[in-house]
Amino acid sequence: MQALLSQGMTPDDHLLDIGCGCLRLGHKAVPYLKPGHYWGTDASLALMRHGRLTELPDPSRLPEDHLIEDARFAFPGIPDTITLAIAFGVFTHLPHTALQTALQNLRPFPNLRATLFTTFLSDAPGPTRQPDGVVTHPDRPPYHLPEAAVRDTIAAAGFTPIRLPTLLPRGQVLWSAT
Repeated sequence: MQALLSQGMTPDDHLLDIGCGCLRLGHKAVPYLKPGHYWGTDASLALMRHGRLTELPDPSRLPEDHLIEDARFAFPGIPDTITLAIAFGVFTHLPHTALQTALQNLRPFPNLRATLFTTFLSDAPGPTRQPDGVVTHPDRPPYHLPEAAVRDTIAAAGFTPIRLPTLLPRGQVLWSAT
């Protein structure tokens, strides 16, 4: 929530939470946003539905059809009213092509002003010990990417890359694609 608030999120925004799981962000964002302004995607619809029923103080604030099963970052059924998107801890577990696909598929959203996401960074061709000790890899989870590759991927999708100074758990770097 803090990262979104620092980007100017207000209750009027329409948020897309990519890889939302059991609503680990949604349980805070749904009560903050106006009803119906939160959309979540994840590879598991069952996990999202469970989170809706068990994590939200008032599940009626989140229509069930705002939870979209989407393992391919195609964003089916997501309205063009989305103003902010976030994928926290998603692309650290997926190959670089997933980030490329997601950003390219977010580009057509006309009202999107920023997408926040996290990565691990390293230029090393092999395993890298991150600041808190987690070991990342270029070819298996948890993945790391060279900073230049992240910047290039954001730019290739038609966004401006901004590496945010926020310190995140496990040494993840927070990016904004605007």
